Amino acid sequence: MKNNRVRTSQYVEKIDITAIPKETITRYWLKIAEDGLGNPINIPVIVAKGAKQGKAVGITAAVHGNELNGISVIQKLFWELNIKQLKGTIVGIPVVNIPSYIRNQRRFIDDVDLNHIMPGKENGNVSQAYTWQVVHKIIHQFDYLVDLHTASNGRINSYYVRADMNDEVVQKMALLQNAQIIVHNPPSDGTLRGIADELGIPAITMEVGDPNLFQKGHIRDGLTGIYNLLSYLSLLDCEIEENDEDTLICKKSYWIYTAKGGLLTVHTKLTEVVEKGEKIATLRNIFGDITEEYFAPEKGVIIGKNVNPVSQTGGRILHLGILRD
Repeated sequence: MKNNRVRTSQYVEKIDITAIPKETITRYWLKIAEDGLGNPINIPVIVAKGAKQGKAVGITAAVHGNELNGISVIQKLFWELNIKQLKGTIVGIPVVNIPSYIRNQRRFIDDVDLNHIMPGKENGNVSQAYTWQVVHKIIHQFDYLVDLHTASNGRINSYYVRADMNDEVVQKMALLQNAQIIVHNPPSDGTLRGIADELGIPAITMEVGDPNLFQKGHIRDGLTGIYNLLSYLSLLDCEIEENDEDTLICKKSYWIYTAKGGLLTVHTKLTEVVEKGEKIATLRNIFGDITEEYFAPEKGVIIGKNVNPVSQTGGRILHLGILRD
């Protein structure tokens, strides 16, 4: 770790990042809840505090327990970090959703998507209480937030960012990621990014590849984007890498769904631009007969798509981004 002063893991019930000694990297197990035996449920938190004052940038991963690429992005960032060159504070939470991570599941133990119920409730049900503790014990201390995600089970994603492109600061954060695609997406939607916005914290969501995998290319891209952001915010003195390709910016996006059940083949590739009326998918019955064909309702770019052929009525086909004029 670049000869950094790394303080051993500490089990704590609260963290005040302003009170952490300078020029240190500290690993914490922060208590968020208790399980059915009364044992603590702790989340890992890494805090790097530079020699000089500066902004606090938070980086979170695994809000969904099977989304792993972001974990490696955070690990590599702190492993490569030279604390003596840091101005400000970087906080990494490699796994937000511990119970689901242990079970290799996307959703929380009550089958709730944590990224739909932020900020939760102090005296709510199990998922609400858990998210409330995460937000009020650590997230609220950030000046900026990058929330790392991947696609869900049975789907694959391009490397893309969701951001409020009407906010100048957030727009800059998004562009610095050198993503293939950026989707304009207002943040008031129950997500971690949404509650950060309500707290006055500029935030973006980065979709870094596919679930249940470590993908070297996506991890490298995500790490580059974070270094770009840290440089822009003057936390690190490093060169901002320019994007080799133009980022496609979408004014909105939506999923297209099947009208029947059967075996689905999606014909398009990620980041491919399709024209209105172009065939995007074919559905067959169990005997192999074609029962439905699906066509692009308008021109757009393929952000993500389904790769699981077995599709019930209402199954997802692909995520279509509508390009900005």
